[in-house]
Amino acid sequence: MDTQFSTIRFERDGGVATLTFNRPDRLNSFTVQMHGEVRAALDAVVRDRSLRCLVITGAGRGFCAGQDLNDRAVAPGSESPDLGHSIETYYRPLIVTLRSLPLPVICAINGVAAGAGVNLALAGDLVFAARSASFIQSFAKIGLVPDCGGTWQLPRLIGRARAMGLALLGDRLSAEQAEQWGLIWRCVDDDALMPSVREVARQLAAGPTRGYARTKQAIDLGDRLSLEQSLDLERDYQRELGRSDDYREGVAAFMDKRAPRFTGA
Repeated sequence: MDTQFSTIRFERDGGVATLTFNRPDRLNSFTVQMHGEVRAALDAVVRDRSLRCLVITGAGRGFCAGQDLNDRAVAPGSESPDLGHSIETYYRPLIVTLRSLPLPVICAINGVAAGAGVNLALAGDLVFAARSASFIQSFAKIGLVPDCGGTWQLPRLIGRARAMGLALLGDRLSAEQAEQWGLIWRCVDDDALMPSVREVARQLAAGPTRGYARTKQAIDLGDRLSLEQSLDLERDYQRELGRSDDYREGVAAFMDKRAPRFTGA
């Protein structure tokens, strides 16, 4: 375990890194310090070539309640805070980094995810949620607009009508409903959350990492490209991946009727 952090925990186990938000008394809401520690952990993930999957979860009874409104950077006072500076300096780089990591990112929602905490989770590649977990786009309750990519993600995942309802009303969405709507990948019983996530994380960490990275990129670019452009992109990625060690190993394993031993190369 990496011990230099106070607002998060960061652990490495084989090819899996686990980042745990660790301010349970504040439902793991973000402060400037926490942003800095999360950034350092993500930088460590990028530097460590042995890591091939990232799990993000929260300590205690919540995943993340978004921004800590007691933090001086955002708290209204004698002068109005510059929330745009907070977005540009902290949240925007966080979401861009998560979306661009060249390895699978699993978010394990162990309790309430609210505000930026919801949209941060949606920046992951696979979202698992405990059955008791819930999602709240709480921005309207304090006079704000969904951030951390919420206005981009929500209508693409669940359609305009549902996105508008969640954003304008700030209603609590259960994990089961989130799965039914296609907002998340899977809702599981509370005691099965981390075992399920660890099993999938181990599977992904043993998989073809370069192929996963290109799959993420192709899917993220898909709705901005025409069909012809997507076909061109798939051609280019297949050409690249067809020269990889993992492709050779995958074909050999298929022919030999055995499990492949991917290295991520």
